[in-house]
Amino acid sequence: MKRKPFDELTSADDGMFQTVMKDPEISAELVERLLGVRVKQVEYPELEKAIEPYYTSHGVRLDVYLKDENKVIDVELQSYPQKALGKRMRYYQSMADCDSLMKGQPYTKLKESYILFICKFDPFHDDNKRGYGLPRYTFKNICAENNSVNLDDKTVKVVYNAKAYESVEDPKVRALLRYILTDEPGEDEYSKRLSEFVERAKKNEKFRKEYADMNLHDFDIMTEAAEEATLQKAVEAARNLLAMNVLTPEQIAQAVGLPLEQVLELQKELAISNHAN
Repeated sequence: MKRKPFDELTSADDGMFQTVMKDPEISAELVERLLGVRVKQVEYPELEKAIEPYYTSHGVRLDVYLKDENKVIDVELQSYPQKALGKRMRYYQSMADCDSLMKGQPYTKLKESYILFICKFDPFHDDNKRGYGLPRYTFKNICAENNSVNLDDKTVKVVYNAKAYESVEDPKVRALLRYILTDEPGEDEYSKRLSEFVERAKKNEKFRKEYADMNLHDFDIMTEAAEEATLQKAVEAARNLLAMNVLTPEQIAQAVGLPLEQVLELQKELAISNHAN
């Protein structure tokens, strides 16, 4: 994984974004500008909050997670396109709900929930792969048969497309999206504060070390994921060769690069499956 040089970091880069959002006033104003809601009494926003409700479930690590007595807000900044954005938001929503509702509490205690994604690209495209070009995409659960019927589940998902900042009517939102996309604060006071915060952070040796550690951690995760993908391909190849019944387990182990013991275990699983069928 290629690291971005520390001195070239902007507020839109992973690590720096979380650091800037450590300031509760900055994070609260960002939410107020982009969602139009106020967050009361946020003493300290949780950064890269990990939510893992069950040991067998897929946990999530949220960029910036804000709470008050009435609402929870997850803020994510995406510099590069990622697959299944909608399903990602769906899962983040479910994890936020699990985190906000204590065991034994009724569903009426669920807080208002906002999932906010700020993208430096247009995340939605038509069948011809052309972006729709909207600066903001807001999703709520409404009735397909009658759009005036709202499920009223108190959930909102908002995705901003910073590339379309010029078409935003609200000058504060337009200025913020412009800054996120270009790293140029212009005359907007809030964007200037963000830019100044970034420059101060770059002079902080503690943050410099944390950034280096974060990159190494991310690299370890990516390496582990790549190794897991390679292993799964080898296992699938071994299963196929066993099903063909043309090579010995020893030959298959050598061909796909798996331990002989693992190939023999796969052979047993295949035999059990065939017997069951």
